[in-house]
Amino acid sequence: MFKKTNKTKPHNKPKDLLLGPSGQISSILLILAVILIIIIIIVFVVVRVKTVKNSKSANNSNNTTEVPKPVHETSIGDVKFVFQKAQDIGNVLRSKDLRYQDNLTTTEKFIMVTIGAQDVGKFNILKSSWDVGNIIDSDGRNFVSINDQAYLFLPKPDLCGSLLKPDFEPVPCLKLYEVAKGSTKLKVEVSFMDKNATKKQESFIDLDITQ
Repeated sequence: MFKKTNKTKPHNKPKDLLLGPSGQISSILLILAVILIIIIIIVFVVVRVKTVKNSKSANNSNNTTEVPKPVHETSIGDVKFVFQKAQDIGNVLRSKDLRYQDNLTTTEKFIMVTIGAQDVGKFNILKSSWDVGNIIDSDGRNFVSINDQAYLFLPKPDLCGSLLKPDFEPVPCLKLYEVAKGSTKLKVEVSFMDKNATKKQESFIDLDITQ
């Protein structure tokens, strides 16, 4: 008689054993590759965001231009020029005595400017070596002084270009101008020529106009 033999079921080997050493290495390499790709993506996004922010801040800084502050004093050599007053006196200069001077009128406006000149050096500044010149507006238009026509409206004596002494108080130079009504951002030219120079030097002072 034949004996019955008990068939035993094959044992299930662990998955890792089925994969073998090479399979395990492949799985680890795959996981590392995925992690590396994720890290690269994160780094790229972070760098990109920073670049965009820097670009925006740079554009904003370029678009935000600082308004230059007005210049109310300037020095040329040993002469310091200081803004004292600028007044819009309308379109009529009224004579104090009509027997000697008629009223002066204009279709535009009269502006009276006072600039102080001070000797900041160690020697006298010679007479007629400094002066206050034209008014210039934002469009580059020049307006000359009308002191010659309006001398009776000006205080006496006329101190423009007078002798300056070291460290004395600024000497006021008053000048009258006829300026276009639409002119804005006015500045006045000042000049000085040193006794050893062959050409006068120039600078500008901004005018704050009052009524």
